[in-house]
Amino acid sequence: MKRLLVFATGLTLFLVSAGPLLAQSDPLVGTWKINFAKSKFSPASTAPKSDTLTIQAQGAGVKISADGVNADGSRIATSYTTNFDGKESPISGPGFPNGADTIAVKRVDANTSTAIGKRAGKVVYTRRMVVSKDGKVLTITAKGTDQQGQPTSSTTVWDKQ
Repeated sequence: MKRLLVFATGLTLFLVSAGPLLAQSDPLVGTWKINFAKSKFSPASTAPKSDTLTIQAQGAGVKISADGVNADGSRIATSYTTNFDGKESPISGPGFPNGADTIAVKRVDANTSTAIGKRAGKVVYTRRMVVSKDGKVLTITAKGTDQQGQPTSSTTVWDKQ
């Protein structure tokens, strides 16, 4: 009985301590601030004035939140949770690129994911997110169609905080 109690206690301590370690092993998890000097937007008028991504481990996936100010002064305050399974997830809050209201994300490998954003069921945004091997830089390459039907594209570079 004593051995069982010692084993159960040890196992519990391991599982409690392993959770945060597993979350930290995902290179995407963390706070990312946009690096405007290295980012490009087309049209240039679509560049936000500020933007920060916060990515948190959430169950089998992540919760991604953006906070900033768009070029027109409107607020960016979006978030969604994804399991990287390619299933659509709702986007909440204002300011997501091209007005997408759902996003379907797939994990390509430990450092790469792809996504498709839709507005009212129509694809308006595609993107590829890649975290550098050293885990310090996130690059997001995106293309889409804005709410006026005009093409948009961007390559944004984010520095881990």
